[in-house]
Amino acid sequence: MKRRNFMKNICAVSALATLTVPSLAVGKEEAKKSVPKGKNAMDFQTAVKTITEGKEVAQSDKIKLTVPEIAENGAVVPVKVSVDHPMEENNYVKAIHVLSTKNGNARCADVMLTPLNGKGYFATRIKLGGTQEVVALVELSDGTFIKAAKSVKVTIGGCG
Repeated sequence: MKRRNFMKNICAVSALATLTVPSLAVGKEEAKKSVPKGKNAMDFQTAVKTITEGKEVAQSDKIKLTVPEIAENGAVVPVKVSVDHPMEENNYVKAIHVLSTKNGNARCADVMLTPLNGKGYFATRIKLGGTQEVVALVELSDGTFIKAAKSVKVTIGGCG
């Protein structure tokens, strides 16, 4: 008699586990979707508006943006930004922002500078999810913004 009760209990537990495990998996999927992406997870236009606070951005040839025309691996794309602008006490490059136009997270790098830096220059490696433009958005100490952009063709995807 004890063996029969034991088997009934095992069957009941198995049936209950079969019903609840898929619902737990669905709960995990819904939890993943509701996780906030973070403050930088925004498209390109929203990122520009956030950085500039709605101010006008002018195209400039004072910015030398160096990126490869073709990147073999989108996970490590080298970027160099050099700004031909004085670095004096009241007239300097305040910030350099590197953005991508099609990544889910458009903000790749934000660098704040002071006159003590001596030069408006920044180099890094960024991740690109596919072929797109890389934009260098530069804030000057007088509150104006200038930008330069170049296209990068990615042959192997860098973002999952």
